[in-house]
Amino acid sequence: MSFVSMKIAGADRVASDGRTFRRLNPITGAVASEAPAASVADAVAAADAAAAAFPAWAALGPNARRAALLKAADALAAKGDAFVAAMADETGATEPWALFNVMIASSMLREAAALTTQVAGEVIPSDKPGCMAMAIREPAGVCLGIAPWNAPVILGVRALATPLACGNAVVFKASEICPRTHGLIVEALDEGGLPAGLVSLVTNAPEDAGEIVGALIDHPAVRRINFTGSTKVGRIIAERAARQLKPCLLELGGKAPFLVLKDADLDEAVKAAIFGAFFNQGQICMSTERIILAPEIADDFVARFTKRAAALKAGDPRHGSAPLGAVVDAHTVEKVTALIEDARGKGAEIHSAGAAEGVLMPAQVVDRVTETMRIATEESFGPVVAIFRARDEDDAIRIANATEYGLSAAVFSKDIARAMTVARQIRSGICHINGPTVHDEAQMPFGGTKDSGYGRFGGKAGIAEFTELRWITIETQPGHYPL
Repeated sequence: MSFVSMKIAGADRVASDGRTFRRLNPITGAVASEAPAASVADAVAAADAAAAAFPAWAALGPNARRAALLKAADALAAKGDAFVAAMADETGATEPWALFNVMIASSMLREAAALTTQVAGEVIPSDKPGCMAMAIREPAGVCLGIAPWNAPVILGVRALATPLACGNAVVFKASEICPRTHGLIVEALDEGGLPAGLVSLVTNAPEDAGEIVGALIDHPAVRRINFTGSTKVGRIIAERAARQLKPCLLELGGKAPFLVLKDADLDEAVKAAIFGAFFNQGQICMSTERIILAPEIADDFVARFTKRAAALKAGDPRHGSAPLGAVVDAHTVEKVTALIEDARGKGAEIHSAGAAEGVLMPAQVVDRVTETMRIATEESFGPVVAIFRARDEDDAIRIANATEYGLSAAVFSKDIARAMTVARQIRSGICHINGPTVHDEAQMPFGGTKDSGYGRFGGKAGIAEFTELRWITIETQPGHYPL
């Protein structure tokens, strides 16, 4: 077991009332981590500390902030083994997934370091003689970052990196499912030399989440909120922030479609679909949830795909003997099983790599899905994928858009112009041609549409989310006024 401390004003902190909570290993049931169960007073103290550290950080030159972020990236990369162990214990993640998280998260910190000199404005021509008009970007203040458990290092760092690069302070609310993993991120930032108190780490018991998040949103120093998680919780956060007129950046649920057109390279399409559907047991916001096939290639694709999926067994990630690890909890197994049984009862064909044993659930494929089945529209967030057989290309596009979500998508075709035409008709924030739905790079504008949220993480798009755009003028000539 590993005890995790909160970090407030540069010091390790326990909860003011001494309460703690425990995260259990989803496979063994042993205690994976124990952390302080923050009170509202602790949350307020964390925001106060970040607000106190903000002015000095905002006043630093961009290269000073860049140097600290680069050191933090190196420190985070050096903690690979610690992240592997923490993620295996807290979430049942495999070593490849944990190391992928560390690699992308380190890249995000380096990209954020490069952004420090990109927080730029412009001079705008004014109609007023002698008036020099400028649009400038300034740090917003304290940013609240709320990250989930499924890609904990990537999404934890994403909640912090660009806000810090722009000169903001951060309150980082760790996930109740992986406080140890999220605590390692703040350790790396400290080792990088970020000023004490600039990043506050708050941990809370699951039953206190609403109260703690609400107190942080309401705190007057908090000027921006970013949240990655479920659409249900995202709506609650957006509504609370709206009362305070505070902007949010929300990256929420997904039901990513993967379209295979009649002229696609099926070997490449199968490889990408297997990766997109089952990497991290399908517990990624971009996971391929729906494969939509042109009728000309449907049988051939399904035969190749189900053969590959049959080999995707699940095992204890600490042993490294299986391609899939554990899902996060028994509820996930129950939900996926219910979706499969609903589809089976309505005529779907099920191809399974084996039955679940506890939270170890092998790959599941549901073929001949129709829109009357729950799996057609409900986000599974588990190791299952639904296969639709479209009538034609127009029907494939219709099926792709028949969801409230709009995060990631993919289109496979040898005719790039044709694929581009199809991609432009899919209503999603992200679409990949001849690549998997799971694809993330630090410099890209990442986010969704519809119930997948709004706003964009990544690169220059992220700068706009975490700064205030101000209009400032300088008068260079004597004024002439009607009064």
